[in-house]
Amino acid sequence: MSFLSFFKDYKKFGIFFSILSLLILAIIYNILNVKQHLPIYQPGMVSEELVDSSIQHQLKYHTIADFSLTNQNGETITQDNYKDKIYVADFFFTTCPTICPIMTKNMVRVQNAISDYKDVMLLSHSVTPKIDSVAQLKKYALEKGVDDKKWNLVTGDKKQIYELARKSYLAVKTDGNGDEYDMIHTENFMLIDKKRQIRGFYDGTNPEDIDRLLEDIETLRYFESS
Repeated sequence: MSFLSFFKDYKKFGIFFSILSLLILAIIYNILNVKQHLPIYQPGMVSEELVDSSIQHQLKYHTIADFSLTNQNGETITQDNYKDKIYVADFFFTTCPTICPIMTKNMVRVQNAISDYKDVMLLSHSVTPKIDSVAQLKKYALEKGVDDKKWNLVTGDKKQIYELARKSYLAVKTDGNGDEYDMIHTENFMLIDKKRQIRGFYDGTNPEDIDRLLEDIETLRYFESS
C-alpha cells in the first residue's frame, strides 16, 4: 500500500469518525436536556411541623381538598375555578410587615411571567381571615398590581383555611399557643398540578427559587400538554 493510498483511507476514516463523534455528542446533549418529571410530594416527605398529625406519615394519594372561599371581588372561589389548571398557592396576610411584601412582590413576578398562559393561575390564602375582609383584600390587590383574571386572594372560614394549609398544602406551622386554628404562615410557594397534586415547594422570598419555580411551571406544562 502506497503512502498516498494510506493517507486517503485514513482521511475517510477521520471524516467518518468526526461525524460519528458529533452524532454521539448531539445525542448526549439531548438526553441531558430532556425535561425531567417533577416529584409528587406526599405528607410523609415534608417537615412534620408543617403537616397535621393525622396525615404526617401518608406516602401516597395526597391531593388538595375541595374548598369554598371568597376572593377580593366578593366572588366564591372553589376548586372548579382551578379545574384543569396548574397553579401556585401560598399563605399570607395583608398586614404582615415582614416576609409577605417580599412574597407578594415575587408572586407579581410569577403573575407577569404566566400572563399569557391560560392554564396557569395563582391562589393566595389569608391566614387572618377576620382581618382580611373582601374590602381589605381588594385594597391590597389594587396596591400590589394583582390581575384578577390570574390571581385570587381569598378569605373565608378560618377552620377551612387552617385545614387547607396543614392537611392539603402542607404549608404552615401551628402558633404554639394552643389556640384553635391559629397558624404561622411560611415563605413557601407550592406548585400544584392539574390533578391537585403538589409538585414543588419554593422559598417565596428567594429570587433563585422563583427562577426555579418558573422553570418547573414550564416543565409541568410540557408534560401535562403532551
